[in-house]
Amino acid sequence: MDLNNLNFDDIYSKYYSKLVRFSKEYVLTKADAENIVQDVFLFIWEKRDSLDTIQNINAFLFRLVKNKCVDFLRRKINTEAKNKEIQDALLKEYNFKLYSIQQFDDSLLSDEEIDHIIYKAIDTLPEKCREIFILCKIEGLKYEEVAEKMNISPNTVKNQVVIALKKMKKELKDFMPLLTFLIV
Repeated sequence: MDLNNLNFDDIYSKYYSKLVRFSKEYVLTKADAENIVQDVFLFIWEKRDSLDTIQNINAFLFRLVKNKCVDFLRRKINTEAKNKEIQDALLKEYNFKLYSIQQFDDSLLSDEEIDHIIYKAIDTLPEKCREIFILCKIEGLKYEEVAEKMNISPNTVKNQVVIALKKMKKELKDFMPLLTFLIV
């Protein structure tokens, strides 16, 4: 895929939110995640003429964000470790996040593979829970809309989504960053 022929606005629109959610899983604050993703898009814009062909734009973007997150976490760990008042728990959290993102295999990030893994996990949910989850997270309906459509209370919808996300988290434990595609 030639980046010179890609519509930058389309790529930005399709991937920005996903990349921010992915990054936020590791860097903890939305502002830091947004800065990382902005840096990635700035890099792509500035280097668009020298980035000949990209076979998988999805994997390419996630790899760039992953690498930026690793750099960010390493700097954060080095900075925080020097601060004597830092809580051990926070330092452990950063180290865990760094380890976790380094272990993430971004080579399987084609859109088709992501969809397959996510839908396989969704299929493990109980029928009613799965139906509510799909309506809320895949089709984008609000809790109230789903409640009205299924003739149940909005609280029941919310509870079922929470249950589904817990089960999905367990099912996708080896693919934690994929949850960023589900949590809107």
